[in-house]
This record gives sequence, C-alpha cells and structure tokens, in this order.
Amino acid sequence: AADIKVIDRCNLTILSEPGHEDLAEFLAAEQVAVSASLPCYSRDNVDIQRGDGVFERSIAGLRKLNALGYGQPGSNLELNLVYNPQGPSLPPPQQALENDYKAHLKEDFGIVFNHLHTITNQPIARFGSTLVSRGQFEGYMQLLRDNFSADNLAGVMCRGTVSVDWRGYLYDCDFNQMLDLPMPVLASDRPHLRELLEQPLNQHPIATRDHCFACTAGQGSSCGGTLN
Repeated sequence: AADIKVIDRCNLTILSEPGHEDLAEFLAAEQVAVSASLPCYSRDNVDIQRGDGVFERSIAGLRKLNALGYGQPGSNLELNLVYNPQGPSLPPPQQALENDYKAHLKEDFGIVFNHLHTITNQPIARFGSTLVSRGQFEGYMQLLRDNFSADNLAGVMCRGTVSVDWRGYLYDCDFNQMLDLPMPVLASDRPHLRELLEQPLNQHPIATRDHCFACTAGQGSSCGGTLN
C-alpha cells in the first residue's frame, strides 16, 4: 500500500559482501528507508567494538548510499544512523549527538544523512549475555525500571510498526524478532506477511516481556530514536 513506510535495518558492511553488491540499488529503486547502525564517527572506536576494518567498510557503504541519493537534501531516500550506548547506561541527548555525527562525518568523509537515532540497549542477545557475564544484568534492569516513563507508552514502536523477518514472519518489534517472539495475532502460532494483507492489526495484543522496559525508560526509545 502507498501509505506504508518500509525500513531496512541495514548492516552497512553487507553492501560490499559478494552477492549483495546490488542491494543498495534495489533499496533505492523500491524507495526503502535505510536505518544503519554506526556506533561512533571514530575509526578506532568502531573497530574496537565491531572488528578491524568495519569502520572503513561502513564508510564505503554510506558513500554508496549517498551516491544513490540517500540522505541528500531534497531527496526522498531516507538515511538514518543508529547509536547505542557502549555500556549499561541510557543514551545521551539525541540532538546534540546528531549534530556531532553530522559535523564529523561531513567534514572527514563527505557523508550526509537525515537523522541520528539514539536507541537504548536491550538486555537481550549479545548485550544481555555480556551483562550477565559481568554481573551487571540485574543492575541494568533496575536502571530501566527506575527510569520508566508512562509518557513513552504512546510512541513505542510496537504500537505502529510491524517487524518482518527474511522469511516474512511477523513480530511486534525488532527485539521480539531477535527473541523469536511472534506477534500474537491472526489466530496463528507464527503469523506471516501474506496473512496480514487480509486482516487489519488495529487493537491486536502486543507480546511484552521485561526487555520492553528499555523502550520506556528515560527519553524513550523506538525505531525513530528518542520519544521525548
């Protein structure tokens, strides 16, 4: 449908992987918004966190997207970057960090983008395992609970966004997809995109667990960054 916005959660390094060289062109042709993780605008910080060479390949991916019109003034091809805190803390103010990213990436690499989205780390998957191994899991969960704000509930991503995996199965959000927690709708144990075309999702229940506190803590967190 014309009024549906499709967002690709893009790992920038995939754009240079063999067999995926035409992915950026495909996304541009289909008018897909790109949301790409870049934990810092510094080579050293990114490579320490993600591995040697990741920053250089990420910059190459961003340049490829820019060349196709992504993030350019006046273009309808949307390019947003995503920042997550390095440790068990809430994200810093989004606008100030976005200004820093834009200044450094433009000056150092000639890269432009639309917005920076700061997203609270979810206590799941690799980050959750790291917290457990360091004895920080309970402390981080308490931080999220202590900073819960009911004002964020109206804007969380699960209320207006559907996450679709590569097979077409549906989830309330990306994090539920990571946990293999299907959307509890359509009278199906594992609802699929093809079923969604025949049934609206208004008023459907949302699968929630303790990790959802990450989206409601502090400034709030969604696929569009902070909520307040």
